[in-house]
Amino acid sequence: MNNNDTIRKTLLVAVSLCLVCSALISFSAVELRDLQEANKTLDKQSKILSAAGLLQDSTDVTEQFKSIDARVVDLETGLFDTSIKVEDYDEGAFSRNPSTSIELTSEKDIALIKRRENFQTVYLHYEQDQLNAIILPVRGYGLWGTMKGYLALEPDLQTIIGLEFFEHIETPGLGGEIVNPRWKAIWKGKEIFSENGEILISVIKGSVDKSSENAKYQVDGLSGATITSNGVTNLLSFWLGDMGYGPLITQLKDKELKDV
Repeated sequence: MNNNDTIRKTLLVAVSLCLVCSALISFSAVELRDLQEANKTLDKQSKILSAAGLLQDSTDVTEQFKSIDARVVDLETGLFDTSIKVEDYDEGAFSRNPSTSIELTSEKDIALIKRRENFQTVYLHYEQDQLNAIILPVRGYGLWGTMKGYLALEPDLQTIIGLEFFEHIETPGLGGEIVNPRWKAIWKGKEIFSENGEILISVIKGSVDKSSENAKYQVDGLSGATITSNGVTNLLSFWLGDMGYGPLITQLKDKELKDV
């Protein structure tokens, strides 16, 4: 009578099972890669549209996104760069590569991103050939990690349409409230710059005093999440400043004045 409980046979079955499972996992990963990438693109498009107040649940996201013009901008000059194709641009790769990014000093790195890419993709929405919104990718460190999102501005480049975060690891119920629709709604209509160009937009501790002359630059803080709140303020200050989209904003404002 054959003994099937030998160590050799047990190991053979275990190894065979591992090989079969590995093959199935590899096959699934390859087969689902295109679907995962498509879903990732769809989520990105919906967040961009949502930040600009353009997302309509009743309409296909891909169709809605056709109204968005994606452009690569040189962050040093604020000029659009046609030498880099939008489809070839990858934020992570550009920010890690020393030839396409710069290392930030501790004094300038208020968003705690360590390196800043030299180029970035921005998104423009037009209505009847008139700029209706500009959507800017932003990121910065919160309490536990990097928060990534999109900031949408009115054509005046001063008034906020919306702020939409699509990636973060902040504490649920505290810092994680950056994705709460009620908190996101507060951003609409807030202003960024003072009359002399100083960046004043900030998330304060507690609630905004609506009678204050600075109320239009302030957003209610997140209860129990001071570090996250400060992180949002810092990332906006960085990306709206000279190291971020400041040169682009200047270029667009100058162009608007010349067109008048």
